[in-house]
Amino acid sequence: MEKFQTITSTYVSLPIENVDTDQIIPARFLKATTRDGFGDNLFADWRYDKEGNPKPDFVLNNPAYSGQVLVAGKNFGSGSSREHAAWAIGGYGFRVVVSSFFADIFRNNALNNSILPVVVSEQFLSALFASSNGNPKATVTVNLEEQTITNNETGRSESFEINAYKKECLLKGLDDIDFLLSNKDKIEAYEQQRTFSYD
Repeated sequence: MEKFQTITSTYVSLPIENVDTDQIIPARFLKATTRDGFGDNLFADWRYDKEGNPKPDFVLNNPAYSGQVLVAGKNFGSGSSREHAAWAIGGYGFRVVVSSFFADIFRNNALNNSILPVVVSEQFLSALFASSNGNPKATVTVNLEEQTITNNETGRSESFEINAYKKECLLKGLDDIDFLLSNKDKIEAYEQQRTFSYD
């Protein structure tokens, strides 16, 4: 996995609440067994018409908006537990998703796929939407080490929470197996010094 560095990027605004995983990646795309191509079908029903043509009024089809950050409305990732939703978001090129609330399973799936979910206040979220509406080239800076996100249009920052273990994995570019392997010597030393009782 790629190490997570501090990101300063333009962002894509999706000010829709209660976006569920079936809207993120519709069920008909779940037959695939690899992650290839999922980014092409991110938000497919909103993004394309029945003939497969891009809908010009959807934000991902607007060339003015791009970046490594998706800013979404409250309660993002609700619904079924499909990991494919995180695959689609990562496959499109997003490294960060910002919202005021995430469904727990989606948040964990995102972290397991090297995507950082950042929870901000409703006020901060609204300001991000306003900045993007006023300037499609507005940027945010996400500093995982410091656990801060900054709206560079307003200069305002907020802190965010993240599990310490997942933070370390993102910063070092490790998945769960990589993390265990990186601690192999410590694990073996611990096992050797353990005493067992069979009473």
